[in-house]
This record gives sequence, C-alpha cells and structure tokens, in this order.
Amino acid sequence: MSVQNAYNAYKQNSVTTASPGELTLMLYNGCLKFLTQSKKAIEEKQYELKNTYIQKAQAIISELMATLNMDIEVSKNMLSLYEYMYHQLTLANAKLDVSIIEEVEVLITDFRDTWKQVIQINRKQQFVSGDSV
Repeated sequence: MSVQNAYNAYKQNSVTTASPGELTLMLYNGCLKFLTQSKKAIEEKQYELKNTYIQKAQAIISELMATLNMDIEVSKNMLSLYEYMYHQLTLANAKLDVSIIEEVEVLITDFRDTWKQVIQINRKQQFVSGDSV
C-alpha cells in the first residue's frame, strides 16, 4: 500500500468513526483550508482554482447551515452569520478580494475555536460522569 493510499484510508476512517461534534470540527477546519487556498489562488492569479476553493468553502457553510437545530435560539443567530459569510464569499469570488475572505476566515476561526471548547467540555463531563459509575 502506498503512503497516499494509507493516508486516504486513515482520513476515511477518521470521518467514519468521528462523533457528530468532531465532524463539525472537521467541517470548520476544511472550510479554513479552502479559504487559505482561495487566497493563494487569487495571489497567483489562478482564478479558476480560486473559484473552485471558494465554492468548496461555500458548500461547507451550506452544510453547516443545514445541520442547525432551529428549535434552539442560538441556531437562528448562527444561521444569520452563516448566510452572511456565504454572501461575503460570493462577493470575494466576484471581486477577487482577499480581505473579504480574511473576514470570513476570522468568523469561521471563532466558530471553530468555540466548537473545540464545547467538545473539550463535553469530554470532561463524560469522563467525570463515567468515573462516578
């Protein structure tokens, strides 16, 4: 098995065994990766590639929107921010504007970092409750 095949098998296994919270974290990280790649593509004047990366970031944002539980009040606020980011990426794509992508990166990073903290808190709570049994 080649190194690339082993890496792909590892990635596939990571996704199939991840908890819903970990999957969301993976989505945020993937979105950040595509935003970074889109900025690089703009700088290198690879506009078709830039378009591809921005569309991939938008697809992730769409997926994040689709997974929101709208029965929870905070989800309504998150939806508004996701819609804003999606729209901003459309503008960045049309205007070749790296600064707009960077604005979205800051928002996604904040979401990701908060989500990471939620996962850590949940793990600690599960560990403590598992200890007392």
